[in-house]
Amino acid sequence: QVQLVESGGGLVQAGGSLRLSCAASGRTSISTLAMGWFRQAPGQEREFVAVISWSPRTITYADSVKGRFTISSDNAKNTVYLQMNSLKADDTAVYYCAAHGKIGVSRRGREYDYWGQGTQVTVSS
Repeated sequence: QVQLVESGGGLVQAGGSLRLSCAASGRTSISTLAMGWFRQAPGQEREFVAVISWSPRTITYADSVKGRFTISSDNAKNTVYLQMNSLKADDTAVYYCAAHGKIGVSRRGREYDYWGQGTQVTVSS
């Protein structure tokens, strides 16, 4: 079992930055997992944001965040981060951290076995 806890959300003005953290605990190191970020805005479907995996080393972003968001990790702390720069009002959503132990990465939420509780990000225009 893997437990995921997100933090770092909040209210920020458009053009600002936030860094989200996802701390993983349990029996597995994040280096054996694919760790993804998803988001869901009110009335909309959950959408993929970014994913990082180490076997093989892969990082993938949604087109909507490419060049503005950066996913990274501190494996010693079993934590994954999402640095969000140049935030826009459209980035407002609840952001979820997710993980799966399958080989490769996926943009599909149903491929992920473990989910955090989410953290709210609100960008004011």
